[in-house]
Amino acid sequence: MTLILGRKKGMTQVFAEDGTVTGVTVVAVGPCVITQVRTTDTDGYDAIQLGYEDVRDKLSTKPLRGHFAKAGTAPKRFLREQRLSGPADKAVGDLVTVDAFEPGDMVDVIGTTKGRGFAGTIKRHGFSRGPETHGSMNVRRPGSIGSSACPSKVARGKKMSGHFGAKRHTTKNLQIVRIDNERGLLFIRGAVPGPTGGFIQVQAAKTALKKG
Repeated sequence: MTLILGRKKGMTQVFAEDGTVTGVTVVAVGPCVITQVRTTDTDGYDAIQLGYEDVRDKLSTKPLRGHFAKAGTAPKRFLREQRLSGPADKAVGDLVTVDAFEPGDMVDVIGTTKGRGFAGTIKRHGFSRGPETHGSMNVRRPGSIGSSACPSKVARGKKMSGHFGAKRHTTKNLQIVRIDNERGLLFIRGAVPGPTGGFIQVQAAKTALKKG
């Protein structure tokens, strides 16, 4: 698989030669530095570790500063690991850039959804509201949540009010429509999770689907 890290820039439209309009999300990715290469002999599995976005030394812990110094790079804000099916063909210090992808590739995009705080069942789960007239007192209430005397408790996983958003989410099988190599931009068809400026992981789709 191919993995690269970046930030979401926003959404726009691209036009094909036949005039077809496609809504895309623009993601600024890389360059990412390989900060560690894991092997079966030393770690029990093959993987590479990527670092993205420089930070000041004071924002990194002393052990991590030593880890980055060993790789010959500045401290990074994000570290992510990619497991491999075999030994890595890259070394510590190598860069992973947008050139790792091509237009038409299918990718999975991982991000953190927008946090919306405490929300009710209508906003959080799409419940329908009750009538607003004829003395109805059940407009936005969730309704009954119990199970009478047996089992006399609320079932685990019941859809109720609570914290909404701010969770890791993966959108699968999105197509790369266009690549700007000079600016390190991926134009990915459709929407991806997270707010503008949010941290994004883009990786080759695990179960790619064919899309026209």
